Order: sequence, then C-alpha cells, then structure tokens
Amino acid sequence: MGWFARTFDPKIGTHLLREEGEVIVDEVPHHWVVYLVPMLECAVATGLFYVFLLSPVDIAWLPLLLAFGVLAHAGWKSLVEHMDRFVITNMRVFRVRGVLSQKLATMPLGRILDITVEKPFSGRLLNYGHFVFESAAQEQGLREIRFVGRPYQRDLIIQRVVQRAGLRGPRVIN
Repeated sequence: MGWFARTFDPKIGTHLLREEGEVIVDEVPHHWVVYLVPMLECAVATGLFYVFLLSPVDIAWLPLLLAFGVLAHAGWKSLVEHMDRFVITNMRVFRVRGVLSQKLATMPLGRILDITVEKPFSGRLLNYGHFVFESAAQEQGLREIRFVGRPYQRDLIIQRVVQRAGLRGPRVIN
C-alpha cells in the first residue's frame, strides 16, 4: 500500500471494540455522485491550463494560478468525501470523518428508534439516499448521513442487525 493510501485511510478498525466481539457488518463510503462537483472542477482546471498555454507571457500566471487553486479545491473536496465513512457493526452504528483531525459519532443499536430513508429524484435515478436517525436523545452527532449508496439495502442491514441483537421484541403474528 502506498503512502497516500495509508495516510488517507479512515482507519475504521481502530474504533472497533474487538475484545468485546464487535465486527463490521457494513462500511459505507459516500455514493460516487459526491465526486461529480470535484470532477467538474478538474475539468475547469484543465480549461484554465489550456488558457494558460494560449495566454500572453505577461499574464499567463493568472490562469495558471487559478487552475492550481481550482485543482487544489477539487482535491480537498474529494479527500473530505473519501474520509467520511458510515459504519454498521453488530453493536452500533458510527461515523468517522475528517482529514486533518477526525470526528467520531457513535450510536448504540439500542438507541435507534427510527430510521428515515430519503431518496430525492436524482437519488432514485442513481440509487442513493440520505439516512435520518431518530434516537432517544434530542441532539446527537449521528443524525443525518447523506449520499448513502443502496440506501434501502443498507436500511435492511441495520434492521437485521438490530433484530439479531435482540433489541426489538419478537415478531408476533396474529
């Protein structure tokens, strides 16, 4: 593994309670649609590089500087999205995010009261959605997870893990 991959890996395994038997059920990176804006910015940067090549020497520095600025912004936005992970384990759900410093938000499975899956029109076309968690606490750090790929399947994974953990009552069929 290269230096870049090692440095900019969210390192999910370091947050697990392995001695308690916690295992990852699903690790959810953002849907690819979050990288569209950075890709468009890269296209703009390419156009600015082209303008740099055609510009008179005395002002060529301006499009070059703008191209590097736009490219740096696109790289930063991509890195921020890459480092934002939502994780489902057999004991809890948590979210790790941050590039220079990391923020961890955790919710035990027993505190999840309700999950709302919102799928905007573009999400229906591209198969992504947003999770909104309701818990016993009014304010929590894990309320909304945006741009989740295959949200209905991931909701079912969470429901199965909660059911297997015995946190919901047994199903009663009348």
